[in-house]
Amino acid sequence: MARAFNTQLVSHIDCPGGGQVWVEKNILYVSHMRPPDGTSIYDVSDPRRPILLHKMEIPLGWHSHKVRVQDDIMIVNYEKFRTGADEFGGGLGIFDVADPERPRLLNKWRVKGKQGGVHRFSYDGRYAYISPTEEGYIGNIVKILDLADPARPEEVSSWWIPGQHVAGGESYPWDDYVKPRCHHPLRMGDRLYVSYWHHGFFILDISDIRKPTLISGMNSSPAHPHPTHTALPIPGLLRGRRIMAVSDEDVAKLYPAPPAFSWFYDITDERQPMPISTFQVEGIDPDGRPQEPMTGCHQPAEKFFGHVLPYAWFAQGLRLVDISNPFAPKEVGFYEPDVPAGYERVSSNDVTMDERGLIYLLDRQQGLDIIQSNVL
Repeated sequence: MARAFNTQLVSHIDCPGGGQVWVEKNILYVSHMRPPDGTSIYDVSDPRRPILLHKMEIPLGWHSHKVRVQDDIMIVNYEKFRTGADEFGGGLGIFDVADPERPRLLNKWRVKGKQGGVHRFSYDGRYAYISPTEEGYIGNIVKILDLADPARPEEVSSWWIPGQHVAGGESYPWDDYVKPRCHHPLRMGDRLYVSYWHHGFFILDISDIRKPTLISGMNSSPAHPHPTHTALPIPGLLRGRRIMAVSDEDVAKLYPAPPAFSWFYDITDERQPMPISTFQVEGIDPDGRPQEPMTGCHQPAEKFFGHVLPYAWFAQGLRLVDISNPFAPKEVGFYEPDVPAGYERVSSNDVTMDERGLIYLLDRQQGLDIIQSNVL
């Protein structure tokens, strides 16, 4: 049975499991984890009665599990997923969704190389900040695309950790470690905050967007065995400080370990990020022993309002964390959904909010919950 504290279920959508959820103008976009399901579009003007408007498919061998929308432009990723349909190619699908019942493909931007594709990304209505693979590089890198004309995306710039560009003659120093992998970049102002999996996070100066430059970086691995999933800058000041929430993902552990958690960094002096606190769900780690993957942290909401930050916490569902005092974050609400039929436990994969304060929680296996809370 579902468990809740300071939250209430508004409605449930029985859809295929997914990787990312986004809401724009009361239209809900859900990108699914497994082919042939691509992206589903719902009208949530009445959140108690979502209406399916359109469903896109993806060829076997690929998945399209991430989506972002702004100003009637929808971007979805294409990434290699097991075997099949190699000729489809990885990259991004760029669509006009002014009529969400009839998405219109404007362009398919392709990565350089036959395998891989784009993993996660963000989009601000002009630029897309993406994590593609590229021929000649080891692992995913950072790339910025200009979508001023969405039908003709322009590659603006790239950035990578020195050593990734092996085709350019760079020496690759990580043979006994996990290869570098940009997970996804997030922009705030003229900075790009980039998570880099088992290589930590980086802060880039993009005041000259055609030439990203490194300001600083930090890595908690291998002392902490979980990969860095998201580096999320918090708008404004908290207790007079500039803060960044950094979530580790509870997968791909370097060695057996207790569940992953979220860090909070003081980036007031961005040249030297300082960890100031952590948050873990109470009771999840009673004795510090290793637990199975996807028990702990996954992803904070990249769109949120105020000082309560929603998290998708894998087997623990939705967690609402008050970060008004970033030195002592505290949980003020949660929603633990029903376990999807045919599965052993919940696997909450992504979460977002809309301007009405509604929360959308997506399970990577099956289903999406629309939730309201009295603490937001």
